[in-house]
Amino acid sequence: MFLRQVCGSRFVMAVALLGVMAGLAAGDALAQAWPVKPVRIIVPASAGGASDLVARTLAPVLAEQLGQPFIVENKPGAGGIIGTQQVAQSAPDGHTLLVTFDTIAINPFLFKNLQWDPFKDFAPVMLLTRYPQVLFVHPSLGVKNVREFVALAKKKGASLNFGSAGPAASSRLAYELFKDEAGIETLGIHYKGGGPALQDLIAGQVQVMLIQGSGTTQQTVKAGKLVALAVSSLSRSPTYPELPTIAEVYPGFETQSWVGMYAPSGTPPAVIERLGAALNKALADRTMKERFYGQGAEIAAGSPEVLTRLMKADQIKWGKIIVDKKITAD
Repeated sequence: MFLRQVCGSRFVMAVALLGVMAGLAAGDALAQAWPVKPVRIIVPASAGGASDLVARTLAPVLAEQLGQPFIVENKPGAGGIIGTQQVAQSAPDGHTLLVTFDTIAINPFLFKNLQWDPFKDFAPVMLLTRYPQVLFVHPSLGVKNVREFVALAKKKGASLNFGSAGPAASSRLAYELFKDEAGIETLGIHYKGGGPALQDLIAGQVQVMLIQGSGTTQQTVKAGKLVALAVSSLSRSPTYPELPTIAEVYPGFETQSWVGMYAPSGTPPAVIERLGAALNKALADRTMKERFYGQGAEIAAGSPEVLTRLMKADQIKWGKIIVDKKITAD
């Protein structure tokens, strides 16, 4: 009886092992065949934004490497919720992908009754780019560095206005964190997008912003219409090598926006691995790096685990700010 039980257990284990091996073989075969049709990259934002530029920069390179068109589709609306939900409900076969801003991590704090979960409903593919935010001020303030601005803000208080791209935008959250760190109080004016906010900063309607820089803002600074004081990354940025960091005044201070790529949960790991290899190859190209630097971006290629860790860290950091300050998306 004992011998029969042992033999039976070994048989079950052998069958299970064969099943695992067959599954791995099937996954490898799927990865080699993928993609078998055009791949849709859903961007849950309007054309021209950071996530859209990243997707459109990478799409033709991925198409060349993988032999199928990569088609970027903009699905804006409801703070990115609509397009994100569409990907969450798509077939997990690698033919529908999501390229989105860091709001995917914090939307659960801003919107009730979301029909998707950033961790359960998505398979992270890769953190693609990071964007150090830049502390810009209007030239009329007459300040040249962070210390001078903070001293002026403490003197003028709420008579100074800070602008943001929206009531729950990363530019608003970053500046709220900076306000707390510096011990200042300035009045927030929240716009519908970074473009209108920057235009009012240039016009002097608001006096300060902590927002993602770009080639356009670099030219505006050179023209003397804005003053760039510092970057929000922990170390100096290769995109803005001439600027100090806010952390040089307030040690440990760091805020960065980022863009990542996701697939629907359940997408075969072998497909994600092949896609990740193609992305790493594309992002390692010198010409690609120069193109992203021109967009104010730093390449941050890595494993899916890097993206997951960043999302969790952002939920801790920004979730506290959102709750403590009662920030809403409205």
